Amino acid sequence: MTQTTKAYIALIYICIAWGMTYLLIKIGVEAYPAAFFFAGSRQVIAGIILFAIGMATNKNRDYSAVNIKRQALVGFLLLTCGNGLVTWGEKHIPSGVAALICSMMPIFAVIFGLYGSKKEKFNSLIGVGLLLGLVGVVFIVKDKLSFRTEALYFYGIIGTLIATCTWAFGSVKSKKYPTPVNPMFNSGLQLLFGGLFMLIISPFVDDYTGMWVWKTDGMLSLIALIIFGSVIAYAAYIFALRTLPVGITTLYAYVNPLVAVLMGYFFYSEELNINTAFAFIAIVAGVYIVNMGYKKQHRLSEVKQFETNPVSES
Repeated sequence: MTQTTKAYIALIYICIAWGMTYLLIKIGVEAYPAAFFFAGSRQVIAGIILFAIGMATNKNRDYSAVNIKRQALVGFLLLTCGNGLVTWGEKHIPSGVAALICSMMPIFAVIFGLYGSKKEKFNSLIGVGLLLGLVGVVFIVKDKLSFRTEALYFYGIIGTLIATCTWAFGSVKSKKYPTPVNPMFNSGLQLLFGGLFMLIISPFVDDYTGMWVWKTDGMLSLIALIIFGSVIAYAAYIFALRTLPVGITTLYAYVNPLVAVLMGYFFYSEELNINTAFAFIAIVAGVYIVNMGYKKQHRLSEVKQFETNPVSES
């Protein structure tokens, strides 16, 4: 089995597992409202497990200050800001809504990628896709237009949007770093740093009321998130990100919201109405069109590069 095939299998797992995590997070924060503590504990434990696996299976480890700082930065962007804010956001919005917003991540990833590239430029398809994604968000908040009565709902939306942007930026940033000799080791560092930063932030933003009471649903969701959503899925994501183009790897966002919305509806009685359907269609169409625009721009840049530096025949 080739590395590419393995990467696509990893991507399929991510599509399903991360779609399920939105419901698991919702169950977790319902039981333990201290969202950053809940998410931080999850990532620290998962980070220790991945770090130990990396130490045991691969002797090549990069302890340099440069690598440590890189993994800390990626962990902060992907996990502290990304996962932390999504977890906090789900205190105030349904898991399916959070998933729909997060499905815009490939749009932001392409935009951040274009911004950092001298060869590739913004085009009309990318603009149309971004606009469609924003239309999808409008459908999500359409029935919650009274800010006075639904302020926390809007805060949840805004927090999740910020999380989506930081996850996209972290993914692009991680892709630009040299390929690690020990991906498990680096993934463990990212989870560990991301979780530790969340635990540091927690006392300033979390409510610890009832936090130390054993709650079966909350603990089971935490265990499932650690094993299936963090250890296995995060390792699979980093592997897919290193093996496949970032535009392909982030396509899991097409499937995640559908899995999340359906699970929220069937297992948590979350609302599923015509606005949810329109939001899903608009956002997924937006992601698809943005990727079309990215591929078109990428092809144009390759043509221009060839015209500037043609390959001579010998």
